[in-house]
Amino acid sequence: MSGRQQRRTHGGGGLCGVRLSPPTQRHHQPQSHRLHWLRLPDWCVPNNTKYYSGNGVVIHLPGLFEEAEKNKGKGNGLTDWDKRLIISDRAHIVFDFHQAVDGVQEQQRQEQAGKNLGTTKKGIGPVYSAKAARSGLRICDLLADFTQFSERYKMLAQQYKAMYPTLEIDIEGELDKLKAYVERLKPMVRDGVHFMYEALHGPPRKILVEGANAALLDIDFGTYPFVTSSNCTVGGVCTGLGMPPQNVGEVYGVVKAYTTRVGIGAFPSEQSNEIGALLQNRGKEIGVTTGRKRRCGWLDLVLIKYAHMINGFTALALTKLDILDVFSEIKVGLAYKVDGEIIPHFPANQEVLQRVEVQYETLPGWKSDTSAARSFEELPENAQQYVRFVEEHVGVPVKWIGVGKSRESMIQLF
Repeated sequence: MSGRQQRRTHGGGGLCGVRLSPPTQRHHQPQSHRLHWLRLPDWCVPNNTKYYSGNGVVIHLPGLFEEAEKNKGKGNGLTDWDKRLIISDRAHIVFDFHQAVDGVQEQQRQEQAGKNLGTTKKGIGPVYSAKAARSGLRICDLLADFTQFSERYKMLAQQYKAMYPTLEIDIEGELDKLKAYVERLKPMVRDGVHFMYEALHGPPRKILVEGANAALLDIDFGTYPFVTSSNCTVGGVCTGLGMPPQNVGEVYGVVKAYTTRVGIGAFPSEQSNEIGALLQNRGKEIGVTTGRKRRCGWLDLVLIKYAHMINGFTALALTKLDILDVFSEIKVGLAYKVDGEIIPHFPANQEVLQRVEVQYETLPGWKSDTSAARSFEELPENAQQYVRFVEEHVGVPVKWIGVGKSRESMIQLF
């Protein structure tokens, strides 16, 4: 990639977690040396890359700085991170009381309905709710008049205390912390619309945009209500960055060679058996944010095609193919039946989705190690057929195949 390289995040907060091994520590590194990202999962990149956190992102400032410091000594990717990070002045701020409210709301759901949403309790839902209710506070407010900011903060805190009488909020303590961040934050903050316009119309750059989570966790198109609080499909690129749609170029869908989910919610191809346990164990499917084991199942092409309908993928990255190395047979979900009839769409209603019967096709496994493969031709014949099967049924070419953790384990087909 060229030296003129930039990355953007258009939505989300401390939601999804990413584990990365620094380039200098790829092989046999201890767990303590691995980078753990909750807020900015792309920092382990070349030092000539700038990172822009857009207006669609919500930011918990203590968590941001703590995460950077914690990972600083684990690799070279964080050199001068504060000079490479740019934050939109329109991004909303996650306060400590948003996180507390998130926990209270989950407890109430459990008590009232016998189940919760399985949120990360990072305050994401409450801060997006405040944003929609037009009572939220943004980075630009913090950096303007701190007296006015403090008054608005106190009003918002009192509103939450009125709704949740047991809520304990250290108003003065958090305001002191926020004030201490102001000077450190100022050099990172830009007018996001102007910054994006200049990036798009200046010297040619490679710009990579990333959303939080996945298509099926999108607030509009996901498995509602078991979703996140923002648009993590391609439309969020425009609303979360202030970027015109005609500037969207290639759209890459990233999908595992099998399906996973954290927390509750419908999961048609889930394998609640030794197959699911084997996928979970081999894939080390544990959420970074919550530490919960991910639920695992066979690849569900109904989901992938649905995500393609929304996002218009130009290519796919099929990751973790090596996890399937031990299976003699591999099933792939091709269609859903409801009440004995094949349905042509992905159900919006959770109760209907819980009742679908997945129609599978069984493919032969390859029962051999793919982790050393560095080209498509080096993959076993049945592994190649698996990839081609996905391409054929989704109607999108696979551009990358992941067969391990390292960057070198990503096979590029074209």
